[in-house]
Amino acid sequence: MRGFSEAAKSGASTDELAGALSRAVAPAVAHDAVVLAGTSPAMGPGRLSFSFWHGFEIAFGRGLLHNHYAGHDPFPLEVLARRRLPVAVLGSGHRDGRQERAAADLMLRHGVGCELRVLLRDTRGVWGVLGLLRSQGGRPFDEADVLRAVRLTPDLVAVMREYVTAGPLTAADPAPLPGVIIVGSDHTIRAATAQAVRWEKDLRPRSDVPDWCGESLLAGLAMRARGRPGDCDADVPQFVGPSAAYGRWVACHAQPLSGDGAGDVAIVVQSATTGQRLPSFCDWYGITARERQIIVQLCDAAAPKQIARRLGLSAYTVNDHLKSIYRKTGACGRGELLAAIANP
Repeated sequence: MRGFSEAAKSGASTDELAGALSRAVAPAVAHDAVVLAGTSPAMGPGRLSFSFWHGFEIAFGRGLLHNHYAGHDPFPLEVLARRRLPVAVLGSGHRDGRQERAAADLMLRHGVGCELRVLLRDTRGVWGVLGLLRSQGGRPFDEADVLRAVRLTPDLVAVMREYVTAGPLTAADPAPLPGVIIVGSDHTIRAATAQAVRWEKDLRPRSDVPDWCGESLLAGLAMRARGRPGDCDADVPQFVGPSAAYGRWVACHAQPLSGDGAGDVAIVVQSATTGQRLPSFCDWYGITARERQIIVQLCDAAAPKQIARRLGLSAYTVNDHLKSIYRKTGACGRGELLAAIANP
């Protein structure tokens, strides 16, 4: 994984990172295409935050994401998370159920013979998923491939954390105001506010993920919102992305414009609030539960002595925790840390 790790630390482009990922995985498991998608234990397995794609046809990538968001995926991450060995192998000949048939038909149409999917999980929770493809006519993934892929989990989690924490701690410029995008029932963008257009322009130079990935994300958020209109809590974003991928921490909310969930869906794109970014921020930077309590107190403008009284700690212990937080995040002090967590 050294090549991917060095690329992640050096600020390489998303496309370069995807190529480095493929080269790093190939000695362990041969493949024709690879995707690595990241989340954090706080977000849960169903909400991905960033991804790297290499060797995928656009139409197949679109179809894969559509099945994922539409509930047609036979092995969603939530299902893998319940398995002792969080792995699934799907061949283009699998016809055991509706979801398997939908996935197999998609694979057949695009010359894909087999997919190996590994949930990246450790004692702290789920960090993402690795997907590997082999073309039709090639050797299917076998048990040895599965075991070698699973053994990559610690290294892949480590390099994803390196990628996130190598990103800017604070945004270079103020965030635009929240923008609104309207996605129609045909999964296409029907309208967007001027602020949403500004968000698109602001994010594009920072993330060179292919256009179809962003479009599929918006369509997917809309599909999920339509499928569960009663679960669309305005305070709980369906997507939170780190500054490494987008230049600042970004959050998206999707809500149907009609009570039955049919028709258009409004998606709000905005800078993530403190409460939205803090759980994932703490995961990626390795912030402990006690350190997180201290950060919350800092955001409440408490001084170290006040924090000590509120948490029943000594001032020395609080200062030791602060030093640990600054070391982990690279923040020069309280001001830069708060700018990273509390400022839009």
